[in-house]
Amino acid sequence: MITLRKITLENRREIFKLEVSEDQRRFVASNLSSVASCYVLATNGGHPFPFAIYADEQPVGFVMITYKITGYDTPSIADDGYCILRLMMDQRHQNKGYGREAMKKVLEFIRTFPAGPAQYCWISYKADNAPAKKLYESFGFRDSGEVIGDEQITVLRLNSPPSIICV
Repeated sequence: MITLRKITLENRREIFKLEVSEDQRRFVASNLSSVASCYVLATNGGHPFPFAIYADEQPVGFVMITYKITGYDTPSIADDGYCILRLMMDQRHQNKGYGREAMKKVLEFIRTFPAGPAQYCWISYKADNAPAKKLYESFGFRDSGEVIGDEQITVLRLNSPPSIICV
């Protein structure tokens, strides 16, 4: 069973050791760098959500979700959305269906709107990362036509809860 768990003093070293294969390193930053980015975002008005991805009691991956601010150039819809800024599965745990199950959990979490309401969730990916594109499309993400740097932007429309107006 796949779960998302907080990065803690107890599990941080295991999470930092997780790596993608050599040929995939150009697609994703290290987990240590990502957790450091979370600190910088949090101390500068951002809303980062870093999680370890576990298969039962085994750490198998990492995900970093942000709300509005990413610390990087963002697409036009970023101010109204969540971003899955990092998603990685350790090289020893790929092709086991964990990425698909993790994405389900990530989207369930995002749909709780933990930092505020949003219309969109977006992810960027390099055009030659066909497995990532296929995974994202299977969850309803669609390319927006925007390219930032050398990465495609793919977007999922969320069903945001209605705003509550107090009178």
